[in-house]
Amino acid sequence: MGQRRAVLIAGPTASGKSALALKRARASGGVIVNADAMQVYDTLRVVTARPDGDDDALAEHRLYGTVPASERFSTGQWVRAAGQVIGATDPERELIFVGGTGLYFEALTNGFADVPEVPPELTLQVQQEIQVLEERARMALLAAEDPETARRLKVADPQRVTRAIAVKRATGRALSSFQDDQQPGLLEGWAIERMVLSPDREVLRERIARRFETMFASGAVEEVEALRALDLDPSLPVMKAIGVREISDWMDGMHSREEAIALATIATHQYAKRQRTWFRNRMGDWPRLGLEGQSL
Repeated sequence: MGQRRAVLIAGPTASGKSALALKRARASGGVIVNADAMQVYDTLRVVTARPDGDDDALAEHRLYGTVPASERFSTGQWVRAAGQVIGATDPERELIFVGGTGLYFEALTNGFADVPEVPPELTLQVQQEIQVLEERARMALLAAEDPETARRLKVADPQRVTRAIAVKRATGRALSSFQDDQQPGLLEGWAIERMVLSPDREVLRERIARRFETMFASGAVEEVEALRALDLDPSLPVMKAIGVREISDWMDGMHSREEAIALATIATHQYAKRQRTWFRNRMGDWPRLGLEGQSL
């Protein structure tokens, strides 16, 4: 048995990752594995642009729509689920990981520190506590509660300070101690082909706008109706999927259809911009390709 093979296809939303993954899977007989934090949830297939039944008929897909909308699915849970997929797949078959969640790819290649989930109410409490503090005061508070993590942080970024303090209060352990226990990447020792899709911004903007036009006509409204009927906690990840609030507000008469599409398009473009920044900063050495894997 030779070295196991994996293809990692990252990129911003609407860049053609799924189409490229499907093409690769059909050519190699590989298995497509979801690496997108929103596409793990059920209920919102259209809104999250999850592969449909036709795609499933053409290639084997894993970790899509497997988590109830009522749950929170952490990166650590995804790592464990991906590990199960790896273990259950014929070693001769190529695994094609595709998505836009950078932390998932880091867990595959560099490893992941499995930090326990922190109750949302505790995180909110810490956020409220530090939002009135200047940087020096934030660092002093962190140093009092978690001196080792404070020593490692060069800047008292509010988000990082909030996470470190919340983890310490929730678990009694320093965030740095979890980071020191980081496990090796799931694909350590594999033959890995990496790529980031990075199409022209204007092309991506146009694709995003067309996507929401299509979503409105192909089931997105019905999905949001079904989601609303569940009466879920608004803080759940699935409730923050782009398109949910915009369509919900349109249903409530707060926007016209055109305004809802425009707002969702703007939100998606901003999200794609954040994804690009993350990939540039954390995956800068990965080869760049254009739309659906075209050469740049």
